[in-house]
Amino acid sequence: MTAHPGVSAGNIGTIFRREIRSYFNSPVAYVVIVVFLAIIGWFFTSSLFLMNVASLRTMFELVPWVFLFFVPAITMRLLAEEKKSGTLELLTTKPVHDAEIVIGKFLAAWALLAAALLPTLLYLVTIMFLGSVDIGPVITGYLGLLLMGAVYIGIGLFASSITENQIVAFIVSFLIILALFMLDKILMYVPEGIVSTVEFLGIDYHYSNIARGVIDSRNIIYFGSLLGFSLLLATVSLERRKW
Repeated sequence: MTAHPGVSAGNIGTIFRREIRSYFNSPVAYVVIVVFLAIIGWFFTSSLFLMNVASLRTMFELVPWVFLFFVPAITMRLLAEEKKSGTLELLTTKPVHDAEIVIGKFLAAWALLAAALLPTLLYLVTIMFLGSVDIGPVITGYLGLLLMGAVYIGIGLFASSITENQIVAFIVSFLIILALFMLDKILMYVPEGIVSTVEFLGIDYHYSNIARGVIDSRNIIYFGSLLGFSLLLATVSLERRKW
């Protein structure tokens, strides 16, 4: 990302702050975070009190499913709304590269996602009061969620860059994310010769490895490559209007 010629950290910071303000100056951030926490909290308390299971495993298994809807919801407006309202053209009259716009908006959405995950640490505190906790898998579980969320946001940004319609952006990003998420769940229908390839392409396969406490360079490279590729696509998509 930093290899883009002329990319300025100052410009990225300006875009980031502008986007964060737009999130929290409207009900969007609050509504999305509250709904996210309500869903996760309900399942966590159900497993804790009804099934008598004091573990964060349920949360780490559920959040990737919630991300399928949560991330497209927070990314669908990022570029589509700017294009529709004409503010994107106004923004690009200033000395700001398209890459800086994409990176700044990505970081803002990632910060919002992290803000949504932060209150779930209360569940960890609750479990620590009830018994011993192996903190290693908890740390890697959160790392996995942040990496998965980053890739989803990159895909959401790309979807938002190709249309002026937020609903279309939501649907496109949801379908791409769902396809990546389901790849390792349809292996029984895949020809035996390409099973390992299809499994490797599935995002949940890599997330599950990290969430179990396995920090493998292949998993990190997978997330990093997918994120870089999606942000590159979003940047190229933005630059198309100049061609």
